[in-house]
Amino acid sequence: MTTLSDRPNTALVVIDVQNDVVGQAHERDAVVATIAGLVDRARDQGVPVVWVQHSDEEMPRDTEGWQLVAELTRRDDEPLVHKSFGDSFEDTDLEEVLAKAGAGRLVVAGAETDACIRCTIHGAFTRGYDVTLVGDAHTCGDKSSWGAPPPGDVIAHTNLYWSFQAAPGRQAAVAPAAEVSFTG
Repeated sequence: MTTLSDRPNTALVVIDVQNDVVGQAHERDAVVATIAGLVDRARDQGVPVVWVQHSDEEMPRDTEGWQLVAELTRRDDEPLVHKSFGDSFEDTDLEEVLAKAGAGRLVVAGAETDACIRCTIHGAFTRGYDVTLVGDAHTCGDKSSWGAPPPGDVIAHTNLYWSFQAAPGRQAAVAPAAEVSFTG
């Protein structure tokens, strides 16, 4: 149902599951394990896995904190998109990567819920993609000392409002990993 013509395929987009991003994240181990399972399923079904990796002044490229977590291994033939803004489309080649894969539907997992996940799912939706957020495969750190709700509430609220997102010719959805379909 995507508004992107000639894009019948689905891609799994794994955002910022890096040492410094998820090191202290809410339910880190469970979320990383869930993402690993999604990656395995996508690979088994021939679905492209696109990795997104953030860098900035506080997390420079090629540092230990910038690396993907040890539990996840990107294959050499899987695209790696480097970004420095919250929205994974901003000033990156993500759009070109997805166009090459013929992907008009995205299944999204990763971190951080209240930043790069939100920015990217909105960015994808406004660009015409169907977007399924994997409800148990995204996480964030605790920012309650700055006035944010506790991480579990941030995740629950994001899942809630995304499940009601709507726009002409596009679909937004939230599904637990066990119910994610890569076929549409």
